[in-house]
Amino acid sequence: MYWSSFVILATKMQNATWKLVGYDPFSNEEYRIDGDFDTEADAVAAARAYLADLERTQPSAASGGQSGVQDRVYVIRPSGARFRVGAQPVGDNGA
Repeated sequence: MYWSSFVILATKMQNATWKLVGYDPFSNEEYRIDGDFDTEADAVAAARAYLADLERTQPSAASGGQSGVQDRVYVIRPSGARFRVGAQPVGDNGA
């Protein structure tokens, strides 16, 4: 019994992908962001690109930015756990 559960879990983790979800604090709703990613780095890069697009459509000056009503972006790990991705500061090379 234990071994078969382990094999099922291992198979699910091998086939799992990272995903993105957005949250609209104004309407208090989540929404799926297109894309399935093989690595955390790819998912975070896509989330930052999405945040850059949000800055164009929901400028911080009008929305209050990430501490205001600008939408937020979360990375969903293959395990289902999530973490929020913030915009990368201008001039930050990620090092």
